Amino acid sequence: MSAPEGFHCGHLAIVGRPNVGKSTLLNRLVGQKISIVSRKAQTTRHRISGVVTRPGEQFVFIDTPGFQIRHMNALNRLMNRGVSQALYDVDVILLVIEAGRFTDDDKRILAMIPTGRTTLLVINKIDRLADKQRLLPFMAEVAKAHPFAEIVPVCAANGSGTETLLDAAGRHLPESAPLFGEDDLTDRSERFLAAEFLREKLFRRLGEELPYGMTVEIERFELDGALRRIHAAIIVDRPAHKAIVIGKGGEQLKTIASDARRDMEKLFDGKVFLEVWVKVKGGWADDERALKSLGYE
Repeated sequence: MSAPEGFHCGHLAIVGRPNVGKSTLLNRLVGQKISIVSRKAQTTRHRISGVVTRPGEQFVFIDTPGFQIRHMNALNRLMNRGVSQALYDVDVILLVIEAGRFTDDDKRILAMIPTGRTTLLVINKIDRLADKQRLLPFMAEVAKAHPFAEIVPVCAANGSGTETLLDAAGRHLPESAPLFGEDDLTDRSERFLAAEFLREKLFRRLGEELPYGMTVEIERFELDGALRRIHAAIIVDRPAHKAIVIGKGGEQLKTIASDARRDMEKLFDGKVFLEVWVKVKGGWADDERALKSLGYE
């Protein structure tokens, strides 16, 4: 793809421990919901690219799963492998931490960043810092831990500081032709996004009962004129989990499907027919072959 002389484009990995707001930040930067969010850690399980194009520059942000330090199964190992690979594949790294908190887990992730890789520190959730006078001393304290190229405080939830973050990141993009069209928002297909939107509703409604024992497989995705016909299977680990997802009289499953369909129609800008059922696949989260068949890489 050709570009005017002086155009800059690059890949930027958004990394951090679970639940620091990486996906919320990506959605805010892109201006559209493409990465699912919930209050449960480890909601994001796949690398998802969000594209932002401005005059003279294009950012390809990669939202990575929160790096899992403590709990290990095949799923978490695959996710950690993806985060580690992203650190080497990109031009710029955005390390996201929470305002007022610089934890041992943050430091472990910081230690994984390759030497010499341009790294910006993004201090998120500044709106939750009760004493705003603590922000500058906190920034100075964390700055001692690494030679960050830039330090930018933001609130991804309301957008405060995100334009400043784009300006800062843009200063470190290499000169390159754009990788995506001007109107592109993501590298992911509608089929993938449909699965993610359904999985988000599962996390939001059942995250306390079944935090990590669920995933989604799109078995059929068909275009019928302007209508999208989507047939999805919710995969759970045990028969008892199936009953929880379905709920009394099927009401839980109906609500989850309706909420997901509304989000899909908003993103796809068209009507969606969504059929959802529940399947039991015991041990799926600790079986690498099963994970790859479900789209985990």
